[in-house]
Amino acid sequence: MSGYDVALLDWLACAARGAREPAARAARELGDRVAFAATAGHVLDFDDTYLPGIAHLSAPTAPAALVLAAELDLTAGQALDAYAEGFEAMGALARAGYPALYDRGWHPTAVCGGVGAAVASAHLLPGPRNAAVALALFRAGGLRAAFGSDGKSLQVGLAAASGVAAARLAVAGAHAPLEAAARGWEEATGGVYAEPEPGRRAIDGNWIKAWPCCLQTHGAIEAADSVRERAPAELTVTVHPVSLQAAAVGPEPADGLQAKFSIPYLTAYTLIHGPPQVDDFERVDGAALERARGISVRTDAALLESEFVLHDGDEEIARVRAALGSPSKPMDAAALRAKVESLAGPRLACALDDRGRPAADLLAVAGL
Repeated sequence: MSGYDVALLDWLACAARGAREPAARAARELGDRVAFAATAGHVLDFDDTYLPGIAHLSAPTAPAALVLAAELDLTAGQALDAYAEGFEAMGALARAGYPALYDRGWHPTAVCGGVGAAVASAHLLPGPRNAAVALALFRAGGLRAAFGSDGKSLQVGLAAASGVAAARLAVAGAHAPLEAAARGWEEATGGVYAEPEPGRRAIDGNWIKAWPCCLQTHGAIEAADSVRERAPAELTVTVHPVSLQAAAVGPEPADGLQAKFSIPYLTAYTLIHGPPQVDDFERVDGAALERARGISVRTDAALLESEFVLHDGDEEIARVRAALGSPSKPMDAAALRAKVESLAGPRLACALDDRGRPAADLLAVAGL
């Protein structure tokens, strides 16, 4: 499978399982299928992530492409082509906006997601692409302050829906100058507007996540798992500053959603139980809370953004430069299959084998 096939299948599996979550059930009540599917695909925080922009590129683009293709009676292959175009447009925008978007408190997946969804939709609709992008930029929004709450996935759902609406408005004759929208975007967000660069594909830098929590905790999880048998009661985790921006929850998360963004808690949980799985975030674990109190986190800007180091006092006991699921350490086919089956059972096993099947079938088999 191509990188886009892998990422789309991964998103479908995340959405199939995520549809049960409270945020996704709430989004369904809006009556907007794109907003519901996008929320469902992102709510577990298990969907693929593009580290150069710290954005989940499938989260808004996959539901936009699939839902619109299904409405137009198009094929899975046509939806996949639209998804890939939206994926790359969103990746270019998120990459160009990093680190300004993050430093200003924006959530790149949400604030860039409308553009990705608009480009994916414009691929399928006979309307002006630039007007769709401009209209999506005008409605851009989403804050990092939502992390650890239902707001995180819901704002991604709303962004995806706004991108589809922008493309529909462009088809209906709405005009908006892209140059003005790009200037306004830069003034408001501090980011830089950018289009995909020839020869530079976001899909090549995409992570398929091994664990259902913030990507900026994954190195801590892998490092902790490597020293479970010999780790002391008190540890220090050293991270790049962006990891503490993304995973800012302290050692005592109040619930499972907050736990996904706590480096001390996830380090402690892994030391006791091994790496967390989806059901492990139904509640916080008492033993992990207790052990997390002995784990401190410090930052070092000299580290890679994906790098984590564990120290026992002055002694380094583990270091992970890029965790499992990264482009430099991808999961093998068996691990990818196991992830999909753990989320959706066997129903998605051959979902993308036939590009000519109706796009509506993909949504139906995922329960969306």
